Amino acid sequence: MTTVDNAEIVLASAAVGLPQSLYPSSRPKGLAEKVMAKRRKAKRDAARGAVCGDPALQGDVVGMVPGRINGCGVKNAIKLRSVSGVTLSQSSIMDCTTAKALKTWVNGSAKPAFGNRGGGLTAIRVAAHYACRTRNNRKGAKISEHGKGRAIDISGFKMKNGEIITVLKGWRAASTSKALKRMHKGACGPFGTVLGPNADRYHQDHFHFDTARYRSGSYCR
Repeated sequence: MTTVDNAEIVLASAAVGLPQSLYPSSRPKGLAEKVMAKRRKAKRDAARGAVCGDPALQGDVVGMVPGRINGCGVKNAIKLRSVSGVTLSQSSIMDCTTAKALKTWVNGSAKPAFGNRGGGLTAIRVAAHYACRTRNNRKGAKISEHGKGRAIDISGFKMKNGEIITVLKGWRAASTSKALKRMHKGACGPFGTVLGPNADRYHQDHFHFDTARYRSGSYCR
């Protein structure tokens, strides 16, 4: 039989009014089994919405997304709803490589950058995801990585207490600049291209992340 943590037994016992000793002389029949069943159900629920073979990535499988112009489209697309418990403001179409890069960034940079501020990061504002278009919507330009399902634009962050921090106002604000610049820097590596307010006039209000790769390494500005 799988062993259940003493702490869980204490909590379960307290819920039904039983003694809360870490070493009870006897345990209610079936208590351990109930705790384990609850744990298994939580795992099944997480796995049910998993995409890219990772329960931390919750969403739906989309499959082939055809492009309306040459160069656009995604072969094995997913529609991502949340990453490691952080909700996306809109379900976002991308490939699994990009979804996994986003997870690496959320866990390694975004969450730590805010720490416990406002109770911690709970949601990300998505400004753009898949769109069959050229770079910066300029006529005659190359197809954007957005048109290949390899990019996501992020314009803001929501804390558990409801506080919202935007890239536009927060990048140069004394109370949030350090956190935003930390997560911008942390995206360089998981993503091949990282653009923010210091890049150009097109990125004053959002971060652009994509998984394009270059021989010289990541391009970050």
